[in-house]
Amino acid sequence: MKFSLTKSVLILSIAFIVSGCKEDPQRHLKLGKWYAQKGLVEEAILEFREVTRLYPDSYKELKREDFQALSKAHYNLSLMYTKKGWWNYALQEAETCFQMQPTKEHYELVTLIKQRAELEESGS
Repeated sequence: MKFSLTKSVLILSIAFIVSGCKEDPQRHLKLGKWYAQKGLVEEAILEFREVTRLYPDSYKELKREDFQALSKAHYNLSLMYTKKGWWNYALQEAETCFQMQPTKEHYELVTLIKQRAELEESGS
């Protein structure tokens, strides 16, 4: 009986952790970064996309912290898409990130992805 009770508590704990992550964009962002560090590109993409899905389309409704998290998700998505060789998707995410936060770093990312996409199209 003791083993099954402990097992039940463990299962409930895991279910609670997973359910808590479902609607928390910050957790998805952290998990996506962890996957990216481990080289798990597909899993990272799924987590970063979930961040973008969970936030509203209107940036006006976002708190500063959420706005920055959404921008980071787009930035990280662009990086993950480059690892897959999906240049058009990478460019789209990088441009979204730049529109949200027009920094030098984001501009340079857009420029680099455009250059690489042009190389891929020309067959070089």
